[in-house]
Amino acid sequence: MKLVIISGLSGSGKTVALHTLEDEDYYCIDNMPLGLLPDFVQRVMNRTIQPYENIAVGIDARSDSSDLRRFSEIIKPLRELDINIEVIYLQAELSTLIKRFSDTRRRHPLTRNGLPLAEAIEVERSLLSDIAAGSDLFIDTTFTNIHQLRELIKDRIVRREKKNSLSVLFQSFGFKHGTPTDSDFVFDVRCLPNPHWEHHLRPLTGLDAEVIDFLQNHAEVTQMLDYIRGFLQTWIPKFEQQNRYYLTISIGCTGGQHRSVYIAQQLCEDLSNEIDTVSIRHRELD
Repeated sequence: MKLVIISGLSGSGKTVALHTLEDEDYYCIDNMPLGLLPDFVQRVMNRTIQPYENIAVGIDARSDSSDLRRFSEIIKPLRELDINIEVIYLQAELSTLIKRFSDTRRRHPLTRNGLPLAEAIEVERSLLSDIAAGSDLFIDTTFTNIHQLRELIKDRIVRREKKNSLSVLFQSFGFKHGTPTDSDFVFDVRCLPNPHWEHHLRPLTGLDAEVIDFLQNHAEVTQMLDYIRGFLQTWIPKFEQQNRYYLTISIGCTGGQHRSVYIAQQLCEDLSNEIDTVSIRHRELD
């Protein structure tokens, strides 16, 4: 049996994640009190008629605060059972969460007794800090819309499970738009020649043939690509040996349009033959 625990900040996309898993035949329960989780799992495991193979539960800051601070202690006995447990934590930047609540006109669950929204979000972040620290997959949805999040959940949870292998995500980004907080490795390629300064290349991206030719004609680009590829080929197997489920590798340049897109795309294509579950995301292009 597989148990996926979905947690994170209100407004970060937990409901979207649960609905996506529900569409993939997961038995889903939202707002599960954390203290009831062990009993719930035992009851499900003892089910003899039409037993559930995949279960997903949503746990948020509405659970008892003392239970939230004992998250690792509460789920420790569950990890000793014959079930596969994955903890997924979603978050977004404060300004993005405030805008989402403003757009939807929904109340934050912790805005009681006149607590301002920004303070409620920070209180929630503190309450869920133990879950965030113990998560297997950390997803920052600041730059992710609903459709992209659904595909991300399918790629990294559902499709990875079918192959029973490490899921590696390559993502390009621009440093001027903020460094992604859900990365295991961040490689800075701003030292490479920048197609932005070639006027005919400026409107193009690292996926266009003209930009690819420009970058491939510079020895330092090839050298950087070889170095990162060799590093990953050496260490990704070590992560697999430690039973890691997820690995996020981010490549950043200034704007996230040319150099980082090219390097991330090349790495994804080069390593797809060595890794079963590989996906690509160009954050600024998306």
